[in-house]
Amino acid sequence: MTTRYRVEYALKTHRRDEFIEWLKGLLAVPFVLHAGPISLSKSGNDSRSAAEARRRYAEIFHDVEKLIENQIYHDRAQTSDHARLRQLVPSVSQFFTKLPLERAFYVQDELRSMSFRRLVAPSFNDIRIILNTAQAMSLADGKLPLKLVTFDGDVTLYDDGMSLEIDSPVIAPLINLLSRNVFVGIVTAAGYSEKSGEMYAKRLHGLLKSITVSRVLTLEQKTNLLVMGGESNYMFRYNPEEEQLQWVEPSKWVCEETINWKESDINDVLDIAESVLAQMKARMNLPAQIIRKYRGVGLVPLPGCRLGREQLEEVVLTAQQCIEVAESAKKIEFCAFNGGADVWVDIGNKRLGVKALQMYLGDIMGQQTLHVGDQFASLGANDFKARLAACTAWIASPSETVDCINELCILGYL
Repeated sequence: MTTRYRVEYALKTHRRDEFIEWLKGLLAVPFVLHAGPISLSKSGNDSRSAAEARRRYAEIFHDVEKLIENQIYHDRAQTSDHARLRQLVPSVSQFFTKLPLERAFYVQDELRSMSFRRLVAPSFNDIRIILNTAQAMSLADGKLPLKLVTFDGDVTLYDDGMSLEIDSPVIAPLINLLSRNVFVGIVTAAGYSEKSGEMYAKRLHGLLKSITVSRVLTLEQKTNLLVMGGESNYMFRYNPEEEQLQWVEPSKWVCEETINWKESDINDVLDIAESVLAQMKARMNLPAQIIRKYRGVGLVPLPGCRLGREQLEEVVLTAQQCIEVAESAKKIEFCAFNGGADVWVDIGNKRLGVKALQMYLGDIMGQQTLHVGDQFASLGANDFKARLAACTAWIASPSETVDCINELCILGYL
């Protein structure tokens, strides 16, 4: 049963995607006017109502598809403010490819029965999955080959706080990507600065073991697994001969825009973040500890304790607002996010992490890159900025990640 708590939480502005909410509003009109009455006996009437609703839904997706094409045109012409879609939804992000939303709707309507529903309107999840399918179709149809797929860790490749075990259903699709000469990057907030890569290897041990023993992958393909840790602060590449992740010197991959960041500004941002987290811990009497790392600071629950969702959101939103007004924060980029069980403030973000991988691997373009993650809300979610560097797929579980990769295979891309 849906509780009042879940309903109210879903309505909070910082947890909504304005583009998807706008699409929901458009689809609500044909749902109300054309979905038809509930009828379990008159199949002919029901089929006609479903056909009419389907037609109306498809028209809306077709029209939005054209608005996206218009925005791509204006973005390339550097007249973004003239794009009609951006005027209607100011927060909408950049699109690297066209999205065949009408085709994607027809595919998902067969699976999700949107046109036949009479009491449940097209939902956030319906639209999210249609957008994912449209993005997969566009990559499959594109003139440029897909070269890089990046993944978040928790909730994307494995359950929150867990590791990638050798029997995980995610591993086979990842190896499939590698076997097709696609680079696989894991862009995670986890920040382990040890050059040995031991901690990342523990989280990914199932995948590393599978790659090591694989007879499908060539030696070169096995090296195409990379890890970007701490959002955009540590890079490792798999070395199959030594069977371990190998540290990549920052001089080989750091983005130009971060080279001139001053350590004094970085430390000042982390100091402010640590102070805010400490104050919030005391103010809300939270059973937590402050952990300071090289490029991040976090509020982590004490062993055996957990922090409530509202507490985490209060902390992350307060941290965001307090830090962003500081002069030092205007000179660098940072990311404040709710990790599900804790709150972290990291230097850099996943836009920079994805861009660093693109540059390191040979200046791969955004339309040749797909980032798969679970946190794309506008605030307190660390996958959001990746939209500025790559095509994206918003998933809700590791099983959806499997579906996302397999969808590319079904579409004939891989």
